[in-house]
Amino acid sequence: MYIGLDVGGTYTDAVLLEKGRVKSWTKVPTREDLLNSLLEAFDKIMRGVPADLIKRVVLSTTMITNLIAEKKYDPVGLILLPGPGLENSHYRFDTKTCIVGGVIDYRGREVVPLPEGDVDSAIRTLAGLNYKKVAVVGKFSSRNNKHEKEVCRRIQESYIDWQVEMGHEVAGQLNFPRRVMSTLLNCATRDKYQFFAQSVLAALNSRDISCPVYILKADGGTMPLNTSLSSPVETIFSGPAASILGVQALIPPGETAVILDIGGTTTDLALILGGQPLLASKGADVFGHMTHVSALAVKSVPVGGDSVVECVGKELILLSERVGPPYCLGGPMPTPTDALKVLGLTKLGNMKKANEAMKILGKPLGIETWEVAARIMMMVNDTITGEIKNMFEKWEQEPAYRVWEVLQKKRVRPNTVVGVGGAASGFMPMIAATLDCRPLIPPYAQVANAIGAAVARPTLQVSLRADTEQGIYTLLEEGYQGPIEDKPFNEEKALRLAEKWLHKRAKKYGLENDMGEVEVTRREVFNMVRDWVTSGKLIDVSVQTKRGILHYIGTGGGNIER
Repeated sequence: MYIGLDVGGTYTDAVLLEKGRVKSWTKVPTREDLLNSLLEAFDKIMRGVPADLIKRVVLSTTMITNLIAEKKYDPVGLILLPGPGLENSHYRFDTKTCIVGGVIDYRGREVVPLPEGDVDSAIRTLAGLNYKKVAVVGKFSSRNNKHEKEVCRRIQESYIDWQVEMGHEVAGQLNFPRRVMSTLLNCATRDKYQFFAQSVLAALNSRDISCPVYILKADGGTMPLNTSLSSPVETIFSGPAASILGVQALIPPGETAVILDIGGTTTDLALILGGQPLLASKGADVFGHMTHVSALAVKSVPVGGDSVVECVGKELILLSERVGPPYCLGGPMPTPTDALKVLGLTKLGNMKKANEAMKILGKPLGIETWEVAARIMMMVNDTITGEIKNMFEKWEQEPAYRVWEVLQKKRVRPNTVVGVGGAASGFMPMIAATLDCRPLIPPYAQVANAIGAAVARPTLQVSLRADTEQGIYTLLEEGYQGPIEDKPFNEEKALRLAEKWLHKRAKKYGLENDMGEVEVTRREVFNMVRDWVTSGKLIDVSVQTKRGILHYIGTGGGNIER
């Protein structure tokens, strides 16, 4: 049996799968006391089921996405080591940024030593602004991390309680601005993510569940939960990835559709083409900032059933934040869920309280409760459909989408919208009508994210970097560096060597029987030229076990816990 668990900002969903069928499922409120929410979810789905029958637990969470969407993450200062190239004024991020000298070149050679005075000045500046979290990122730190480590050491000599994140530990790819953003977000969300992970492990331990535990990554792959503690940025779009895999498992194979996961805090948009999720070829776009996080092509819109609605002057304003449950469920502010209740589109909450919420908004405008509710519905609809139309412009630039269009032999967009998530049933008819699409709400739509986590195929990755002139190669995940023995060494040999190590890792984690097909996720080759002659190559490759779902979900059966 497999457990899938999705921890959202509003609800925690859990499912128990047995041989491709949903044996039981539940939704419980996500409380500040996360441990008790998790225990309640486990107890409901495992009623009468011995713990030793559970073979695997896979988690997903929208927690990190929600933190970033609502800008509730911790402030992080930046110390950057960009070296020569762009003017320093080009490095603009929404936080205090200190530029430090010193140069590591593209091959990882130290050209200019790190100026200690610059480092100490940057540390004093951040200390004066009360920063206690710092991201240290060098342009070519993935080739040589000496300068990053030296900055980190000098920080910790004076401020042992500061949290310091180094770019080379977060992302190995080139593209300096993306590595900066990935490192900044990793630093900003680490504490809260570790609290989440530790709560999950404590809940499992208290129920004697001792099987392997994984977290779903943004690209639909998985990683061991303990491993993920050092890289929470990889889970930024864990929740959206889970909803995509859940829909993939719940609709017929080969379908093409837009996916709409409407939760309490955010709405996640994604696309399935010919039965396969669309992968973002350039990495995750986190609310306008590109990162090195490999991800499915998703967009999180900061609007959901619990979003705050206010009356400002003579206008209703839909805010991109959640301050609690809907008014009809005892919350402090009117929300779209209250509008759904007034219009008879949800069974949640108290009708009297929902009407009261609409009266609060409608009184300054002199309009009836039903009209307030209708306006809120229209605002939510316009926000979501507008984002979907914008996303199509981005989706259509992805290589996989272009291939799909070629196979269709005409330029066409999907005409089906699949809605999942707690608020989907209320909003879907209007959204689908606006997009001129067919609405579809599959079975178990309320817990699609948890199903997606449960059916996710276990994945492992190996990233290999080789310098043929120096005759060495490095494995990022293993922290191993060794000599290149198979010469002459080229890209294909690098891939074979990476696959060899991937099999070793799979055996280490007990996944050798679940490996399946191996896919290449990154391959970059740079020629090194001396005196007009190629003297060697820098080769970067990454391989992983293939992402996807273990099986489709059958219909019927199952105990339903509400």
